[in-house]
Amino acid sequence: MKARFKKTILNFRFDAGTSRGVLRHKPSYYLLLNDGSNTGIGECSTIKGLSIDPEETYEQQLEELCKTINEGKPLKTIDLSRYPSIAFGLETALLDLQNSGKRILYESDFTNGKKPIAINGLIWMGNPDFMQNQISDKIAQGYRCIKIKIGAIDFETEYNLIQKLRQQYSPNDLEIRLDANGGFTANEALAKICKLARLNIHSLEQPIKKGQIEEMSYICRNSPIPIALDEELIGLNTDDDSQLLDYIQPHYIILKPSLIGGISMAEKWISEAESRHIGWWATSALESNIGLNAIAQWTATKHTQMPQGLGTGQLYDNNIPSPLEIKEAALHYNTQLKWDINAII
Repeated sequence: MKARFKKTILNFRFDAGTSRGVLRHKPSYYLLLNDGSNTGIGECSTIKGLSIDPEETYEQQLEELCKTINEGKPLKTIDLSRYPSIAFGLETALLDLQNSGKRILYESDFTNGKKPIAINGLIWMGNPDFMQNQISDKIAQGYRCIKIKIGAIDFETEYNLIQKLRQQYSPNDLEIRLDANGGFTANEALAKICKLARLNIHSLEQPIKKGQIEEMSYICRNSPIPIALDEELIGLNTDDDSQLLDYIQPHYIILKPSLIGGISMAEKWISEAESRHIGWWATSALESNIGLNAIAQWTATKHTQMPQGLGTGQLYDNNIPSPLEIKEAALHYNTQLKWDINAII
C-alpha cells in the first residue's frame, strides 16, 4: 500500500460567522491510499482555534504517516492522539480502500438512495438582516429544525430575532436549537439561558468555553434548556475521561469525528452516553464532501430519527462534486450522480 496527501483550500460562499470569528477560507488535506488497484480517500480537516491538532507540525505529521505506510511499517507505530483529524482521515481512507475505493464506506439504505438523513438547517451569525434572511430561506426550503449560532452579537438582538421566529412558529411546527460555541461567560450564562427558555428551545450547545467543568456542571443541573456538550469533548479520550459525563451530566453530546479522533472514538462516546441515558447527534466539522460523506454514511448505520448536523455540503464554491445532495430538509445520496475526484487525484 502506498500513501500520499494533497492540500486544498476550501472557499466559503459567504462570510461564515461564529463566536470565534468569521470564516472565509479553510485548509483541508486529502489522504490517498493506493493498493495497486484502488484508491481510498480520507479527509484530514481542522478548524483554526477549535481543533487541537498542532498547526505548526501538521504537514510534518502527514508526511511521517505516509512515510510509515510507504515503508511497510505497522500503523500502530504512529501516535495520532494529538492529531484527531488525521486519525479520522486515515480511518476513513482505510475503510474506503477496503471497500474498493468507491466512496461507499458503509452500505445502507442511505447509500442505496432509499433513505435520506434528516438534518437541521444551520443559521450562521451575522447582522440581524443576514440571519433573518437565512432563517426565512431555511423555512421556505422545508426545514422544521433549525440551529442558530448565537453569542457573537448583542444578546438582546439575538433574543428578539429568536422571539420573532417563535411567534411565527410553535414548538410543534419548528424545533429551535441554539449553539453558543462557548460565547457566554460563566457568570452570565444561566440568566441568559433562563430568558431563552421562554422561547421553547430544544437545546443549547456549549454555552461557556470548554474546561470550566464545575461551572458547566452547575449550568447543566440548573438549566431549564437541555444542554449539549460539543467543544468539551475535544482532546479527550473516553478510556480516561468518560467520568466527565458523570460529573457534568449533560442532556446531549455532539459528535464531530474530525475533532474527537475518528468514527471509532465517536462510537465509544455513544456507548458511554447511552449507558447514562444521554442523547447525541452527529455534526460535520466543515469538511468537504469527502469527510461529510464518511460521517453521513456512518451516521446512517445508527438509525437515529433525530435531525443531524450534516448540512454543510453547500458551504463551499469549490467542493468535490458528489452524490450528496440536500432536498426537503434531508441529506440524500443520489445514486444517479457520480463522484468527480479529479481535483484530488
